[in-house]
Amino acid sequence: MIKSLLVANRGEIARRVLRACRDLGIATVAVHSDPDADAPHVREADAAGRLPGASPAETYLSAARILAVAERAGADAVHPGYGFLSENADFARAVIDAGLTWVGPPPAAIAAMGSKIEAKKLMAAADVPVLPELDPAAVPGDGFPLLVKASAGGGGRGMRIVREPGGLQDAVAAARREAESAFGDPTVFCEPLLEDARHIEVQILADAHGTVWTLGERECSIQRRHQKIVEEAPSPAVGPDLRARLCEAAANAARAIGYEGAGTVEFMLAPDGRFFFLEVNTRLQVEHPVTECVYGVDLVRLQIEVAEGARLPRDVPEPRGHAIEVRLYAEDPAQDWRPASGTLHTFEVPGADTAFTVPAAHGLRLDSGVESGAEVGVHYDPMLAKLIAWAPTRAAAARRLAGGLRGARIHGLTTNRDLLVRILEEPAFLDGDTDTGYLDRVGLGTLAAPLADEAAVRISALAAALAQAAASRSAATVLGGLPSGWRNVRSQPQRRTFHGPHGRVDVDYDLNRGRLTSGQFPGVSLVSAAPEKVVLDRDGLRETFTVTAVADRVHVDSRLGPVTLDVVPRFADPSDQIAPGSLLAPMPGTVVRVETEAGAEVAAGQVLVVLEAMKMEHRVAAPSAGTVTELNVAAGRQVESGAVLAVIERTPG
Repeated sequence: MIKSLLVANRGEIARRVLRACRDLGIATVAVHSDPDADAPHVREADAAGRLPGASPAETYLSAARILAVAERAGADAVHPGYGFLSENADFARAVIDAGLTWVGPPPAAIAAMGSKIEAKKLMAAADVPVLPELDPAAVPGDGFPLLVKASAGGGGRGMRIVREPGGLQDAVAAARREAESAFGDPTVFCEPLLEDARHIEVQILADAHGTVWTLGERECSIQRRHQKIVEEAPSPAVGPDLRARLCEAAANAARAIGYEGAGTVEFMLAPDGRFFFLEVNTRLQVEHPVTECVYGVDLVRLQIEVAEGARLPRDVPEPRGHAIEVRLYAEDPAQDWRPASGTLHTFEVPGADTAFTVPAAHGLRLDSGVESGAEVGVHYDPMLAKLIAWAPTRAAAARRLAGGLRGARIHGLTTNRDLLVRILEEPAFLDGDTDTGYLDRVGLGTLAAPLADEAAVRISALAAALAQAAASRSAATVLGGLPSGWRNVRSQPQRRTFHGPHGRVDVDYDLNRGRLTSGQFPGVSLVSAAPEKVVLDRDGLRETFTVTAVADRVHVDSRLGPVTLDVVPRFADPSDQIAPGSLLAPMPGTVVRVETEAGAEVAAGQVLVVLEAMKMEHRVAAPSAGTVTELNVAAGRQVESGAVLAVIERTPG
């Protein structure tokens, strides 16, 4: 029996494993990098060991340092979570060689699936349908469109779509760089791109006694950069016959490699009903909660029990209802999915019923790696949390999940929350008409639009102005009872100026003895105003606005949609001005390549600098045609967000 378990991971999945261990009565050990020293998973473990440094290579990818912590803490088991070393056969062997229990599949099974190239050969021999492999150096002219894929790892890293021969060389080179950075293995291969296909996966669970469970399928077709953002179980496209065939193929795959523990067999489902093997994820998946909700199981607990040698029950649990999960990322979908870093001042999801566990009845589950006040850095994946709705029907789950996201208070970082809500309410999604091209087909112009429209921004700005006025009066040390902006002779209304999602917002109003008047807001009257809460009456309908001010930024939450406003100072500081044509770093990161030089003529949209941050490459392009008059970076340099990378003198005309 396991007595003390070390979780070789961080964030949300580390907290998930810690929760299962608490339920089982197992002592826990966490590990942490220097930036994660105060992270929730560190506080929640019984003991925690430092992994000196910040980058994944020197911390969560360092098997030697992790095993050293396990030895010092007296742990007798290791759970790898997902990502990092979870699919590293050498790490699994090192854990076992150290006399510890490995909570995962046998190293041989991990090794067999560690190379997607070799895995496809094994699956073909086991009568699992596979797509043909294409050699990147010898793709025939009719082999396009195709997908370049990293042979090791997953999560969308090291993947590129190529539609024409001319783009293949650059795509392969970029995929190799990304694969080397993320997984330490630059090997890539190509396979035909299935257009309009769905991403379907089957959850497997096997013990050491020959029992193999298949717990239905999950649909994970809605993806950005080949990484899932919405997952659900069951799939709206899979009926009983297809489900049986998928599960049979998944079970055959598990038996072919002697699988034990929890894993996932992934397939691409073509519009004509044919399906093809993608890979076996020899670990727990990010989206495992939807299966847990539908089948009423605790997959992490079962992983641990199987690792201890327990037998799975003969009968597989029966499914019930529908579950949908969304991944909340610190990123801006409208800006090419640009990741965000910094302080997450507020993170609250009032509608959540449980955390890291299946609700007792249908409800909303939150699995989060962050809390209010967390620092989100550039070294790791930008996922903040997962929100999961479980309901009797798919429509009910989508509505509950959208409502939970709308009611969340998330301040300090740009996230994909608005995009997720719009997906959950979009007609094609509600009809189950999704595939891997869903985001492109519906369009980010629709899906990435803010929930708050321009009218909502204006009324929210009024609420922010009134809250600021209330805060000023409450902080006043002299004549605090006088209304804000009071003067003996009235001439001009009070004005506050903000910069919002649609540009500059000027708010003019007059507040006299609690009575609000403004030509900009006819029919609006003030019910009450406090520094953190404003209630307005709009033509007989009361609206409540929750206001949170952090430095010169104001967050306003209401049923109209979340609004973030930057306070525009009355007098600008000249030192804050940036030279026209400056190309700014959109995030902190490392310069991978510089694709221009001082004096070069560049075109609008031309990529000039490539940054690496949060395990992905990000291209910084010229905003307009012109001449590079200043170049401030070179490959390998670290840059902060907002740093001036280059200056472009715009071409006239």
